[in-house]
Amino acid sequence: MTRLNKHIARILGISRREADSLIDEGRVTVDGKVAQLGEQPDEGASIVVDKQEIDKSAAAQLIAFHKPVGYVCSRKQQGDNPTIYDLLPPELQQLKTVGRLDRDSSGIILLTNDGDFAHTMTHPSFSKIKIYEVELDKPLQPLHQQMISDHGIELEDGTSKFMIEKLDKGYKITMKEGRNRQIRRTFDSLGYAVTKLHRIQFGNYLLGDLEPKKWQEITIT
Repeated sequence: MTRLNKHIARILGISRREADSLIDEGRVTVDGKVAQLGEQPDEGASIVVDKQEIDKSAAAQLIAFHKPVGYVCSRKQQGDNPTIYDLLPPELQQLKTVGRLDRDSSGIILLTNDGDFAHTMTHPSFSKIKIYEVELDKPLQPLHQQMISDHGIELEDGTSKFMIEKLDKGYKITMKEGRNRQIRRTFDSLGYAVTKLHRIQFGNYLLGDLEPKKWQEITIT
């Protein structure tokens, strides 16, 4: 048997904490009775959230998608910018992005209907590694590289610190955070402009040879 909060989180695409709140507020019933925190419903039980029965047959789904530059990760178009959902088939439209990449960035994006998985991949307490290939408008000074990697740079939302490795062209950035436009803002504060930002790894999941605008179903690990 699966705990009720985990089951609701997976089906509704929310975190377990959010599922616990629904249960604690009395908005969930199991076979007609108000659910309790920690409950483990029998297989086949009727689970109702806010008077709507949830689809207990829905399977957890995860896809890796190669986001191209010029697309946003929201469901709704922002200005003239198309969204990644324009590139996905109808059967994948219900999946939610696990974190985001901004319009000018490319690389691996995960989409899932498993809210618990999404929470563990994005909450800072889980420290999931993210690796990017980055190019700048001018060479990075060694002192600035050391400042970022050893001490961090103070931004308006806190210290930004990540590892930098020189590549033949550009730099490899390894980090365990992922605040909004963090890499761009860090370099910008030191007088650099990011001309390319391409994510090649998110947690255990690699972009590999997946072509831009293409997706593949993968297993949650």
